[in-house]
Amino acid sequence: MDVTSFGINHDILLRGIYVSRKDEVGNGVVTSFDIRMKEPNREMVMDTSVMHTLEHLMAVFFRSHSYWADKTVYIGPMGCRTGMYALFKGDLEPKDILDGMIECYKHMAEYTGEIPATKSYMCGNYLDHNLEITKIECKKFLEEVLLNIKEENMVYPMQDY
Repeated sequence: MDVTSFGINHDILLRGIYVSRKDEVGNGVVTSFDIRMKEPNREMVMDTSVMHTLEHLMAVFFRSHSYWADKTVYIGPMGCRTGMYALFKGDLEPKDILDGMIECYKHMAEYTGEIPATKSYMCGNYLDHNLEITKIECKKFLEEVLLNIKEENMVYPMQDY
C-alpha cells in the first residue's frame, strides 16, 4: 500500500504545510501539499460548509493569481475535514509556497462579498457555504501557524512500524 497519508502519525501531526507527495508527470513534477488546519483527532474538524467555502475561495485565489495561476493543478478538501490539498506544478517544498499561502489565507480571512460560484448552475451544493466561520478559521490558521511557522509544521511525523 503506497498511500503516504496512511503512514503519517496522526496522533502527533501538527497544523502546518506538508509535502504529501511528488509525482512525475511528463517532463515535470507535481507536488501535492497537505494544508493541515486542524490537529487530527485532537481538534474539532471543520464543518462541510466551511470546507466547501475554503475550496471555492482558495481555488479562485490561486487560479487567478499572477504567479500561481499557471502552476495550480488542484485545490480541494480533505475527506477528514482537517485541511485542504493543494497541488502545484514543480518540485516544491513548503517554504516555496509559504508566501502564497500567507497571501491566500489573509485574503480569505478578510474576504467580503459573495462567495464565488455559488449559483445552482455553477455548484453542485451551492447552499452549503459559511463565509463567516471560514473567515474565523482562516484568521486562526494564519495567525497561529502560517505567520509563525516552524520546521515541525513542515515535516511529517512518520509512524514507527
